[in-house]
Amino acid sequence: MFYLDKSKLQNEPSLDGQDTVTTDWAERYRSLATTARHPALKAFYGAGVVAPETPLSDVPMVAVDFETTGLDPRKSGIVSIGLVPMNSRRIYCGQARHWVLKPRATLSSESVVVHGITHSEIEEAPDLMRILDELLAQLQGKVVVVHHRGIERAFLNSALKARIREGIEFPVIDTMELEARLYRRRRVSFWARLFGHKPISIRLAQSRERYHLPYYRPHHALTDAIACGELLLAQVADRFSPETPVSELWK
Repeated sequence: MFYLDKSKLQNEPSLDGQDTVTTDWAERYRSLATTARHPALKAFYGAGVVAPETPLSDVPMVAVDFETTGLDPRKSGIVSIGLVPMNSRRIYCGQARHWVLKPRATLSSESVVVHGITHSEIEEAPDLMRILDELLAQLQGKVVVVHHRGIERAFLNSALKARIREGIEFPVIDTMELEARLYRRRRVSFWARLFGHKPISIRLAQSRERYHLPYYRPHHALTDAIACGELLLAQVADRFSPETPVSELWK
């Protein structure tokens, strides 16, 4: 997960600009498939996406996490990507992928301390373009699962615009947003703040604790992707059902 304190973003609107209206993703993919220029991007859209009424039990998914050099996708870069295919019943760890990348943005000492990826490691690492075809192939036809959609979707969109002059759009199930539905509906009152009551945390680790999931050391992209996928399985088991249409969860 990204290297600054996620609690600073918990009360913020989405950072990626794709949530202002309800999107007909199937129709959007059909349109983008005809206008995309890069072959991998055209194939990504051409694979389509499940219909909004599809029950969760029939939805192929992939949990994704990025480590980045900062929080602003316009100024920061992607340092590593972790992903793991999943569905509403299980996570396929044997098919997981993890890449360390060389960002175009400067790798700060602050970010190194948190995610542990050093200058020497990224010196020989590939640029995002080297793995783009494989990355998009792993994502195509699946619904992406993240913990805070303002990072992964926005960063990949900005990174592609900088490299191929085309962005990317896709629906996500945001496990942070699912927790926010329970714990961010009402602001903490003045009197509650006065007496030291704080909002319930919807960060990944604290959200997992509420579902009695084990602690994982944070800030490794693949570990965080698996942690996010496990959190979604717990959320679905606790609050939804296999018959819940995917449209009730994705954005």
